[in-house]
Amino acid sequence: MKMIMKVILMVMMMMVLVSEASMIDQTCKETPDFNLCVSLLNSDPRGSSADTSGLALILIDKIKGLATKTLNEINGLYKKRPELKRALDQCSRRYKTIIKADVPEAIEAISKGVPKFGEDGVIDAGVEASVCEEGFKGKSPLTSLTKSMQKISNVTRAIVRMLL
Repeated sequence: MKMIMKVILMVMMMMVLVSEASMIDQTCKETPDFNLCVSLLNSDPRGSSADTSGLALILIDKIKGLATKTLNEINGLYKKRPELKRALDQCSRRYKTIIKADVPEAIEAISKGVPKFGEDGVIDAGVEASVCEEGFKGKSPLTSLTKSMQKISNVTRAIVRMLL
């Protein structure tokens, strides 16, 4: 009898693990970048037990993290590339907007069950990054970070749209 109970318990645990992985996989299949989505969600311990709203919130945290990283890079570039001050100032404002306005708006909206406003914040994060990039007129030292922000924003938007 004990052996049967152990086997049942192991099967149940395996089913939970498969179910958790399936939630991320199923959700990410509906996004424009499956591999990026899975990578980001699997890198966060909350991903294994999150519902769709939780997955969206994890990705919004990733947007905030990337915006913070980019803002730190911008601050370092002021010293290395003073000739880019004007464009860096614009980018600094844009990324501060992502951190102080777009991310909180998205988190609050998703948390309160109003995903449309969450979508607006996520879309704006991608737009802010694009406008920053354009300010360099083709000579941006932030291109890699900007493209990453656009990709993460697009993936996040797709998941937020699932909540509509």
